[in-house]
Amino acid sequence: MQGTSEINNKQLKVLPILISLLLSGFIGMFSETALNVALSDLMQILSITPATAQWLTTGYLLTLGILVPVSGLLLQWFTTRQLFITSLCFSILGTILAALAPSFEVLLLARVVQAIGTGLLLPLMFNTILVIFPAEKRGAAMGMIGLVIMVAPAIGPTVAGLLIENLSWHWIFWLALPVLIIALICGILFMQNVTKITKPKIDALSIVLSSIGFGGIVFGFSSAGESEGWGSQKVIIAIIVGAVSLILFGIRQMMMKQPMINLRAFRFPMFSVGVLMVFLCMMIILSSMLILPMYLITGLGYTAFKAGLLLLPGGIINGIMSPIMGRLFDKYGPKWLAIPGLIIVTVAMWFFSSISVTSTNAFIIVLHSTLMIGVSMIFMPSQTNGINQLPRELYPDGTAIMNTLQQVAGAIGTALAVSVMAAGQKSYLRGVTNPEDPANLLPAFTHGVQGAFIFGMCVAIVGLICSFFIKRVKVEHQK
Repeated sequence: MQGTSEINNKQLKVLPILISLLLSGFIGMFSETALNVALSDLMQILSITPATAQWLTTGYLLTLGILVPVSGLLLQWFTTRQLFITSLCFSILGTILAALAPSFEVLLLARVVQAIGTGLLLPLMFNTILVIFPAEKRGAAMGMIGLVIMVAPAIGPTVAGLLIENLSWHWIFWLALPVLIIALICGILFMQNVTKITKPKIDALSIVLSSIGFGGIVFGFSSAGESEGWGSQKVIIAIIVGAVSLILFGIRQMMMKQPMINLRAFRFPMFSVGVLMVFLCMMIILSSMLILPMYLITGLGYTAFKAGLLLLPGGIINGIMSPIMGRLFDKYGPKWLAIPGLIIVTVAMWFFSSISVTSTNAFIIVLHSTLMIGVSMIFMPSQTNGINQLPRELYPDGTAIMNTLQQVAGAIGTALAVSVMAAGQKSYLRGVTNPEDPANLLPAFTHGVQGAFIFGMCVAIVGLICSFFIKRVKVEHQK
């Protein structure tokens, strides 16, 4: 067996490895948000309802929710090169399928195949960064990943809007394909094996419980946020079955000598705080990134391209700030970034809760940019500090836990935000004399959107309270 973790870091071609990971990560995140902007066009072109169209996002999240927990096991069974090349092959296959898709069913299949590629890539990316960079340089490296993960979703809507107006939605995928192929070639040429293959025993029951648990939670919350509503039998059953399966999964992992995901990682307090901060941060990011474009397009009547342009500065600023925050984290630790960051996010959400049809473009751009600066101060420092506390052998488990809970946070955050928005609309219409009057629909929608941002502000306040418990980790278990 190859003791690949024993490779001296001086022998590693760090830059080519990093470029391969960043290219593939960038395009994975780009196609995710770019397609979201195209959903309204897809509903008309493919003659599908909004609830059906949302399955293009839900199916993607669901696949990630099922696959990412297994990634900790896969990282210990297969080499870095094997996993990287496999993930790129799935991404390329899914992208080609999507670009050629003649129907909704084929496009949904393509999204699932793409999600398999992303589900393999995300944990691999974080785990590889942890292994090839020493702890004192890890913040800057994670900041580079933050740049990619934030800039790609930021430019996705703008590029998609431009492509939809001038070509067709298929070009979202044709544009992504060459970048994926270049990333694959870089990986074949330069990717090195950096992890040790231990081949732990595979426990089928753990995989089943994990898949039902995370899959059920993601499916239940996503369905509630789309059209089913919280009272739906399907939603209630999915969430209950998911929650029970997760409890059984957790109990089983704690009893096993070689668990599928080593939940003993939660015994490290800063890891637990880091997981909670990342979870809350993802709820804020993904819920606001759903509600804000929805209001710009549906409420203010902007085109997808114009809405994307308004959100572009914030995304680019966030990307630029990520490496800067990484270096500041290496120098000062997480506390003096996370606390001010959460104050900034809370204030931005409070201002967003006053958004209306009279809000200017400048107001939206400045607020969104401020929100993105705050997010860059929270996300990467909390994540890196948490994983830094883990011993090296728990890195695969730590990255699997972080990445899995990000998908779950996305599903929960968006579902709750949409539910709050819908409830706000209904309560407004109950208070008017003629709820059927079309003149009342836009004020009702605005009232609902404002409520969704107040929900985001409440999540940020919870995060702010948690941030006071974060402490800088002194890394002594590896050099």
